[in-house]
Amino acid sequence: MKVRLTLVLFASLLLIVAGMAYAQAQKTMEAAPAKEAVLKAADITPKIFPEKVFFRGQTATTQLRNTGGVRYADGFFVLAGLVDNSGYSTGLREKYQGYLINEVTVEIGGQTLKPGAYGFGFLEGNKFVVMDLGSNDLYQITSVNDAEIKHPVPLQVLATSDAGKYRLYKGRDYVEFHRAK
Repeated sequence: MKVRLTLVLFASLLLIVAGMAYAQAQKTMEAAPAKEAVLKAADITPKIFPEKVFFRGQTATTQLRNTGGVRYADGFFVLAGLVDNSGYSTGLREKYQGYLINEVTVEIGGQTLKPGAYGFGFLEGNKFVVMDLGSNDLYQITSVNDAEIKHPVPLQVLATSDAGKYRLYKGRDYVEFHRAK
């Protein structure tokens, strides 16, 4: 009986020590600061980017395979994804190609964009348009065509050589953005 009690106490002590070690490891992992990172489509799930979005009185399905973004070191995001805009009028479909969610103020091509959700599109003539959810143009800026990009995809975000600056690409066309100060 005494041996059995000793074994039970010893096993309990081992479980307690293992639990404490696990809790300490979790605490250490949570305390480690996250690094700023570019997010690929595989990194973006419905947990952080919705499968359906509201724009101009309708909902559109997002193309999660065509998403990208940035996770800043403090945990805030800038996310973009293409949408299925087939339910919209022809004129709106030309402009409304994607959905942008930014949790921080960003500067895109010299224009400031406050945190929120927006529609965007790359237009003919090297133009990029950002719209509010009512499809009102907030601004249009000049986009750049990158003939040198090796593997253009429908949508992606890439880091530039300048720390903290990124490019939002649709195919070979892009605009640069960074977190506003």
